[in-house]
Order: sequence, then structure tokens, then C-alpha cells
Amino acid sequence: MKRKIFLPLVGALMLGVLSACSSKMGALSSDYFTVTPQVLEAVNGQVPATINGKFPEKYFNKKAVIEVTPVLRWEGGEAKGQTAVFQGEKVQGNDQTISYKMGGNYTMKTTFDYVPEMAKSELYLEFKGTVGKKYVEIPAVKIADGVIATSEMVEQTLSSATPATGNDAFQRIIKEKSEANIMFLIQQANIRASELKNAKDFTQEAKNINESVNKKITDVQISAYASPDGGLDLNTGLAEKRRDNTEKALTKELRKADVEAAVDADYTAEDWEGFQELVSKSNIQDKELILRVLSMYTDPEQREQEIKNISAVYSTLAEEILPQLRRSRLTLNYEIIGKSDEEISNLAQNDPSQLSLEELLYAATLTDDPAQKEAIYKKTVAQYPDDYRAYNNIGKLAYQAGDLDKAESFLKQAQQRKDAPETNMNLGLIALKKGDMAAAETYLGKAAGAEGLNEAMGNLYIAQGKYDQAVSSFGDLKTNSAALAQILAKDYNKARTTLDGVKAPDAYTDYLKAVLGARTNNPSAVTSNLKKAVAANPSLAKKAASDLEFAKYFTNSDFVSIVQ
Repeated sequence: MKRKIFLPLVGALMLGVLSACSSKMGALSSDYFTVTPQVLEAVNGQVPATINGKFPEKYFNKKAVIEVTPVLRWEGGEAKGQTAVFQGEKVQGNDQTISYKMGGNYTMKTTFDYVPEMAKSELYLEFKGTVGKKYVEIPAVKIADGVIATSEMVEQTLSSATPATGNDAFQRIIKEKSEANIMFLIQQANIRASELKNAKDFTQEAKNINESVNKKITDVQISAYASPDGGLDLNTGLAEKRRDNTEKALTKELRKADVEAAVDADYTAEDWEGFQELVSKSNIQDKELILRVLSMYTDPEQREQEIKNISAVYSTLAEEILPQLRRSRLTLNYEIIGKSDEEISNLAQNDPSQLSLEELLYAATLTDDPAQKEAIYKKTVAQYPDDYRAYNNIGKLAYQAGDLDKAESFLKQAQQRKDAPETNMNLGLIALKKGDMAAAETYLGKAAGAEGLNEAMGNLYIAQGKYDQAVSSFGDLKTNSAALAQILAKDYNKARTTLDGVKAPDAYTDYLKAVLGARTNNPSAVTSNLKKAVAANPSLAKKAASDLEFAKYFTNSDFVSIVQ
């Protein structure tokens, strides 16, 4: 009798235990999960997410193992994130243990490689559960909608970035000078007949320049000197007389040659600078000692006495150095005047062989027509194949025309000739456009000194998700990329000023204005600018229709009429 009573009691107790630890772990509510950020966002080509989840009380079977995998789903595809594994209290393992009675919280970090289709997507958690060897079905839970991919617009805004030019060194007016010396005997100021010949030769050169069609004399300078031996008063008077006599003789010769030129004459009483220069270049004994005396003493008389004290070398100075300082230096300053813009343009079109390398490169700057620029650069390449600049500049034009393969080909040819900063910068822009971040960073790292490098670096920083650095790098530039960086850094006032200042606004300028309107709760700015953007580039209608920047406007009739 007792046995019959005992068995039903045991059965009831076992049923209670099994129901308390049932292997049937059902669906989880989305209320148990939060995602940060609430709306996923592409950063540096990836979509990061932090998921905070909870297994409720009396849910997690003590013998269960559950794998949780974030999955981003879109029409025609999906991407799986990193899986996390959890285990019940009776499972022997190294994964996070979840209490049956109390439940448990957990945090997962995951990252997806961004693809454009993710803009219209949904984030799910998928579960794979087992209790012992038995599979447990737990339905997937949707926890977030879509991905904001505004940062990825850098690929489009890059198109309006300014590549670096291999600049010409053309100078229409080149300053030149010609020099001659009239030498004097010690303590003498009269010009000897042998030295007067130097003045006549100098004058003849001035006459030749004066008669040249592309040269112009600016002035003639006379600098008279006395050597630093002897008293200061004596040398002052001597240098002054040498100046006067030289000016008188040269002015007479210039007048005879019918050369009109301003003559500026001055003198230096004791030419210590010339003395130091000649000693430095010489091989005389005790040269370093003499130079040390010059650096130690500034008083002329003390200098002279200290140098005379070096008796072993003073006679050499008197014979080799000092005579060269007793002179009047004649300097003819003149300009070589190059071809006019009209002449250069005409020759570039009709007879480029008559132009120098610098003139040809300059000729390309005289037209705004890209086709004409390229034609001139190709003539430059044919005529001067070893210079990198024309190759670089053809690559720049191709980049601006959107032909990246052609641009890269010419830039690589430029790089073969010289590993120049501007070529590296331009190759960096192409690498960015192609999504090769590592190559872009390498190229831009070798572009120091290139014009426009800050703009290129700003674009790189956007692509890397370093928005504050991008804003700093762009500075006050008014470009689409600069505005994009400011929007991503949430500096909306500056972004508005930047977009209003873009010199050649395009469809993406208007699209960014619409994004700015959405972020600052300005419905009229959204619709008016989006309408202009779609009119300029109809493909932006499809982008806007799934762009979560405009999520609040998906049911707005004005918005719908623009993007449908």
C-alpha cells in the first residue's frame, strides 16, 4: 500500500522539476535588447554596434548553450557579425554563465563591413540553442533598422577635391646682373689706364643690353672700397675718392656709348666683410686664428693690430688678400623680358618647338579649356619626356574628369620620373576614391609640401572616421568634403556657412544641405534642397528614399513626390 502512494508522489515531483527547467526556451521580446547607436552608422567603411541584451528570469535552462549572432539583413543579402556564446549553470565550459533563476545581462560588440545595400536593412539577433544534445529553436529578434551612411559620401565629395599641379617656373621678367672690378694701388685713388679698359668693356656690355629687344637696364651700382689696413680716417677718404673717380669715369663712358642708366654710387671705408670672405676661401697659414680674431673683436683698429701680431702670416695677407680689396665694383642690373602671353599661346598651338619647358607648362595655364590644357601637356611630354610635371598635370585633368584609370596611368608615369609630393598626393586621392585606405595613407605620407595637401588629408580623415581631425585639416576651405566633415562632427553652423560658400556647387552640395536641414529640424530646407539635388542628379532620388537621415520624412508628401 505504501509503495503505491510513493510512486505517484515521485512522478509529481519530477514533473515539477522538468517544467521548471524545460528545454523549450521560447521567443525573446525585442524589449530585452538595446543597440548603440540607436540608428547604425557607417564609420571608416564599417558599421559598428554595441548590443546590450538580457535573458529574463527562469528562462535560461541550466543545461543550455546558446549562440547569439547579430545579422544585418537587406533585400538580396545579409552580413553576420561576431557570435557570442552563453551557457547554463550546469554546463562545463568557459563561456558566460546565465543563471536560470535570476537571468542575466550581457554586452556584445560587433562590426560589419559596409556595403551600400545596408542603407535599407534590419539588424536581427539569431539564436542557435541546445539543451544537452537536443536542438532548441529560438526565433530571431529584430532589434534595429537600417544604417546611416553619410560618411560614405566622401567617395562622391572627393570628386570635387583639387588635385595638385606640377607648377611651371616660368618668369616673364628675369633679373640678371653683370659685374666688373676696377683695381687700385695701395693708398691710391686714381684710375690707371689698364683699369679704365675694364670700365670701357663694362660700358660696351651695357650698350649691347640696352640695344637688345628683350633686355632692359634697371640701374648701375658702384661700390668703392679700401682694404682694412691703415687708419680709419685715411681709408674713409681713400674709399670716397675711389667712388668719385669711378663714378666720373663710368658716367663719361656711358654717355659716350649713348646709354642712359641711373648710377648709384657708395663706398665702404674698410672692407672687413670682403677680407673675411677671402680669408675663408684661402689656404693661408693660421687661417682659423685670423677668423677667430675677426669674431672676437669688433673695433677696426684692434682687429688690425691683433692680425699684425700674427707676424708669420701678415706678409701673406699683404701680398695675396689685401690687394684684392682695393677696388671699385661695378654692377650692371638688368632684366630679360620674356614672351608675352599672346606669343606663348600662339606658339603653343602652332610651333611648340619654339618654347622652353617652362613656357609650355605656363601656356597650359593661359586657357580654362581642359581639352586645350591636355593638348599642350601632351606636346610638353613629347618635347620634354623626362620632366614629370606634364604627366602629373594630365593625370590631374583625368581625375577631375572622373577617369581614374587614365589618371592613375599618367600619375604613375610621372612618379617614374620623379617621386614628387604633388604626384603622391594625387595618387593618394585616387586610392581614396578606390577605397584603398592603406595606399592612400602611404601616398599622402609622402606628399609633404604639395599644394592642397590639407584638403587631401581632410578627406582621408573623413574616410577613417576621424571627423574632428578632418574639420581641423580643412580649416576654412569651402568644399563639399569640408562641409561633410563638419556635419559628421555635428558642427552644423559651420557646415551651413561652408555649403553657402562652395564656389561651384553641385548636386551633392544641395544633398548635404538637405541632410543638414534634416539634422537641424528644418523641413523646408530638406525638401527645397533635395529637390534641387535630384534635379541635378536624378540618381540621388533613390539614395534619399532609403537614407535614414530623412527617416522622419519618409511619409511626408513633399518628400515622397521628390524621391518617387
